[in-house]
Amino acid sequence: MTDLATPPAHDQAMTVWLGRYAAALEVDAPTAEAIDQILRLAAVAAHATVRQAAPVACWLAAQAAVPLDEALAIAARMEVGERR
Repeated sequence: MTDLATPPAHDQAMTVWLGRYAAALEVDAPTAEAIDQILRLAAVAAHATVRQAAPVACWLAAQAAVPLDEALAIAARMEVGERR
């Protein structure tokens, strides 16, 4: 199972680009906590299947308007269930 307690590191270039992208989309930029949760969700999806599942899982969570912590918990439960 992916370690959900350790947030992944992200660099300043990513944060700057995401801020610019958010501005272009006319939405708020994600917080550092949100970025960490998104990256953890992506990691769970990628490790449970293939790398390409990571962005699609994040998109699905956004489409469902599910809070990030809930989306991550759901993905983690699915990962555990699939290993049984």
